Amino acid sequence: MERNIGFKERRYIEELRILTRSTAFDCVIDDRFDRVIYVIRQGDMGLAIGKKGENIRRLQHVLGKRIEMVEFAEVPDAFIANIFKPAEVVGIERTAENGPVNVLVNKKSDLGIAIGKAGCNIEKARILCRRFHGLEIGEVLLTREAV
Repeated sequence: MERNIGFKERRYIEELRILTRSTAFDCVIDDRFDRVIYVIRQGDMGLAIGKKGENIRRLQHVLGKRIEMVEFAEVPDAFIANIFKPAEVVGIERTAENGPVNVLVNKKSDLGIAIGKAGCNIEKARILCRRFHGLEIGEVLLTREAV
C-alpha cells in the first residue's frame, strides 16, 4: 500500500526515535480523537513503551497528545490482533473477496475494549488496516460460543 508521510509525521517519528531508541514504520496523527498512533517495528515494542510506560508518558508530555502504539506484523491477521490489544481477538472472518473483514472476540468485556470509547479503537483499526494491508474492517462480533 502507498503511504505518504508528511513533515509533521516525520518529526514525530524522529522524536520517538530520539526519546526511546525504537523504530517506528509509520505515524498517524488522528485529530478526531486527539492522538498520535505509532506503528512500531516488530520486536521494538518493549523499548518503545519503556519501564512502566515511562517513554509513553515522556512522549505525551513533549507532543501534548495522547500516544498509542501498535506493533507491526506482515500477516494481516496478526496485525489486526496487535491493533486490538489488550482485547483478545480469536479470529478474523472474511465476508467476501474484497468485502469488509469482521473481527471475532470471545468475551463481552473484550467486545467493549475492542470497540473503545466512542469507537476510537475500531476507527484506529480501520485507519491502519486500510493503510498497511488494504483491508476494510467491518464489525467486531462475539463468537457463537460466547453468545
